[in-house]
Amino acid sequence: MSDLLTHEEYKAIAAGLDLPQNAWIDGGYRPAISGKTFETVNPATGAVLGTVASCASDDVDLAVAKAREAFEDGRWSRLHPGERKEVLVRLAKLMERNARELAVMESLDSGKTIYDCETVDIPESCHVIRWHGELIDKIYDQVSPASADHIAMILREPVGVVGLVLPWNFPLLMLAWKIGPALAAGCSVVVKPAAETSLTALRLAELATEAGLPRGVLNVVTGSGAEAGEPLGRHPDVDMVSFTGSTATGRRFLHYSADTNLKEVVLEMGGKNPCIVLDDAEDLDAVAAHVVNGAFWNMGENCSAASRLIVQKGVKDRLIEKVRAHAREWIVGEPLNPEVRVGALVSKAHFAKVSRYLAAAGKKTVLMGGTSPAEGYIEPTIVEADRSSPLACEEIFGPILTVIPVASFEEAIAVANDTEYGLAASIFTANGKRALRGARMLRAGTVTVNSFGEGDITTPFGGYKQSGFGGRDNSIHAHDQYTQLKTIWLDLTDTSDTTID
Repeated sequence: MSDLLTHEEYKAIAAGLDLPQNAWIDGGYRPAISGKTFETVNPATGAVLGTVASCASDDVDLAVAKAREAFEDGRWSRLHPGERKEVLVRLAKLMERNARELAVMESLDSGKTIYDCETVDIPESCHVIRWHGELIDKIYDQVSPASADHIAMILREPVGVVGLVLPWNFPLLMLAWKIGPALAAGCSVVVKPAAETSLTALRLAELATEAGLPRGVLNVVTGSGAEAGEPLGRHPDVDMVSFTGSTATGRRFLHYSADTNLKEVVLEMGGKNPCIVLDDAEDLDAVAAHVVNGAFWNMGENCSAASRLIVQKGVKDRLIEKVRAHAREWIVGEPLNPEVRVGALVSKAHFAKVSRYLAAAGKKTVLMGGTSPAEGYIEPTIVEADRSSPLACEEIFGPILTVIPVASFEEAIAVANDTEYGLAASIFTANGKRALRGARMLRAGTVTVNSFGEGDITTPFGGYKQSGFGGRDNSIHAHDQYTQLKTIWLDLTDTSDTTID
């Protein structure tokens, strides 16, 4: 990615974008069968960006039928893995060539800062597609240790037609996390992006066709969860669904599966992630930088956000002072300004939800922030609260960091695990044994030591408890959820009659 542009240059690019309007089914744009549309809005300004096809069950039926047709005739599923790799690598290259357009489109549609879109989201999305493409012709099947008279081959086969239901907080990156392994495995997919953020999924489908992906293999149905998401989850000809979003919505997909064809379901859901800082943590200035990044990156609209700062009392005051200093550098403002680090929340409804928590924070000990500088925006806020407070227990999905003082390592671990979630956690300490012991004790899918992060494409991402179900995104393990294992048993016993009269 080249250097960032100026605010005026980004606004000029935005003014010249040709935004997609229709669903993408069977290799081309199509309006909803009903002809209905909905408005997609720039959350930073409230301006309508355009209209998008409002798909419903009949559109989902068509998309699934085209995906099934593509899967069964083998135009993609039976290609040699090396041929699928070539298409996915070409797609990654096309994404890189159009990276700036994708970044501006993503920022306009979601309220995300252009800084994050340019430096993180779009480059990482390209990397994910290329990584899974490069991997697919390097995954070997197996032969089991059978007897001398038998050979047992264990093969991976694509699971079939897959429904991919996306969140609005990382629209293109979460799409890449899912279509990377799904397409590499040979599946056909029907994508349902969040209604708030449909644009980059549609543009990527167009690029995928340009890269050589056969028609029908990648379809995008746009619309609401009730009108398009639920029909996809209930569809009897969908073999598997991968969902990223809230825990409440994730539960519904389990019901949809149970009520219909028992399709496989993989869920990556919410989090209320602890960041533990112990008295012996080194370089509190560096620790504070990680805390701020973990809490306020992407406006706190991040399932792995480090939203609970569990800090030993002996270091609390010094750490909070440094956290405040770093947080002041996170400028709130118009997302297309490359100097801005905190953009707009994704929608009026979500802004209203986070604002209610902000009002509750005002009744607690507010250590920093606590205000909304403009409609749709909330400044980085630090509040001290009891471990049983809703601010400490519920997923806010906004830029609010809750501080919980503790007396000891043991209490820190107990508070950290006292949650229905288990997606991510971090621990800061100079004691190596304590760090590893704490990492083992924390009930979370990813635990970082002396840093905030989620690992990278090589490491599986998903959660314990009500943060995850059925599988993992990222790494070679992501391919497991898009494939079925088949055993082929060969009997080598010689049954010919060798008797000589």
